[in-house]
Amino acid sequence: MKPIITASEYVSESAGPRPPVLLDVRWQLGGPDGRTAYEAGHIPGAVFVDLESELSGPAGSGGRHPLPDPEAFGAVMRRAGVGQDTPVVAYDGAQGWAAARAWWLLRWTGHDDVRVLDGGLAAWTGELTTSVPEPAQGDFRPRPGALALLDADGAAKLARSGLLLDARAAERYRGEVEPIDRVGGHIPGAVSAPTTQNVGEDGRFLPAASLASRFSALGADAGTQVGVYCGSGVSAAQEVLALELAGHPAALYAGSWSEWTADTSRPVATGPDPD
Repeated sequence: MKPIITASEYVSESAGPRPPVLLDVRWQLGGPDGRTAYEAGHIPGAVFVDLESELSGPAGSGGRHPLPDPEAFGAVMRRAGVGQDTPVVAYDGAQGWAAARAWWLLRWTGHDDVRVLDGGLAAWTGELTTSVPEPAQGDFRPRPGALALLDADGAAKLARSGLLLDARAAERYRGEVEPIDRVGGHIPGAVSAPTTQNVGEDGRFLPAASLASRFSALGADAGTQVGVYCGSGVSAAQEVLALELAGHPAALYAGSWSEWTADTSRPVATGPDPD
């Protein structure tokens, strides 16, 4: 199944026999709070899901946004009305980072029918509402392991044996600036691949052929194992989704740079080259 859906396709499916559960996952690093934006107006029927508290575990040595406990995540999804066979659509405010986090978590825990609203809220031309829905309890039960997941050692190994993409801004990859984590730079061997180049000016994903060309130029050839990391495992999920659109399944290093640099014994590379 294609991992994205247009606003018009969502409207059509919502009027059909299997309307999707709609998740509002608006989030922005450093704020403002997504719930405030949700309460000010959201797509009718959307249920707010908080990335910080519901799509992440407590920050610590595992990074700023480690994966949530699967059972806790399952409870959040059931409260939102997600069932084992319920279609799910997630949207955010821009670029698909947070929505892709929800997409990846649902896919990783065994839900097959989940998509990201292409272009996010900006692509929605219908009315917004402040009415908060009360969905019937879903029956989704997470079964982790359906998508490939890397730990720090696995990411280091893949940077040498396959292709490890760094989804952060290029200046953070080079180590010129680091506004969030302990130190700038990148995992030795990783290749710079900012998520901003996966979408156009309208925030929608580039065509699959364009994405395939982009990732092929970065080294994602047939048979090459690919992994992705970012600062804390959020924006990297958007790149995993873009790679799926391009026909390249990829593993996610969920702990990402914030976990990597929490251990001062791990090596750090700087500059424009992988090593």
